[in-house]
Amino acid sequence: MSEAAATPQRLAAEALGSALLLAAVVGSGIMGERLAAGNVGIALLANTAATGAMLFVLITIFAPISGAHFNPVVSAVAASQRYITWTLCAAYVAAQLIGAVIGVAAAHAMFEMPIAQISLRARFGAAQLFSEFVATFGLITTIMATIRYAPTRVAAAVASYIMAAYWFTASTSFANPAVTVARSLSDTFAGIRPIDAPAFILAQFGGAIVAMLLSSWLHARPR
Repeated sequence: MSEAAATPQRLAAEALGSALLLAAVVGSGIMGERLAAGNVGIALLANTAATGAMLFVLITIFAPISGAHFNPVVSAVAASQRYITWTLCAAYVAAQLIGAVIGVAAAHAMFEMPIAQISLRARFGAAQLFSEFVATFGLITTIMATIRYAPTRVAAAVASYIMAAYWFTASTSFANPAVTVARSLSDTFAGIRPIDAPAFILAQFGGAIVAMLLSSWLHARPR
């Protein structure tokens, strides 16, 4: 099947996967905060578990259709490595952003909250930005190495990495520009102020570029 013929299914998979991912991220954050009785650690643990589980499922079911990117930096790296065209990459990013925003709205609706929100949760500073650089660097490194050496384990590797990065990064590992934009529209446990989002996104792309260059060198086949 040609790329053009497969594109509607690919875009639908990227949009649906992004929507379900954000519904899990934001919804579990709301539920965790409500049930944790002020214990932020317990709320974060619930948020982590739900996000990791959902990632594993989404990558497993959608990877055969679209590659299960759900992340503009992953799509950009895939285009740079010539797995997809830049035209398809742009379409993927649009689908991811639309799906992510829909997922946030769905989470709000499920918990009887206002659908349209703007986050007031501050996330700024050098430590937060470095955390996003590290989180995205590790994510791209994980994906590139696993695709090369253990392609059947991508879902488990990515889900495991994100669950770990929730806890070892000060930013709780957004590592995804579409997620960052969508979470700026949720004034909940998972939110980020819109004013803080652009710097997060720049750090994410920086981490992705460094990871791609380093991984390409590490995994280069000897002549």
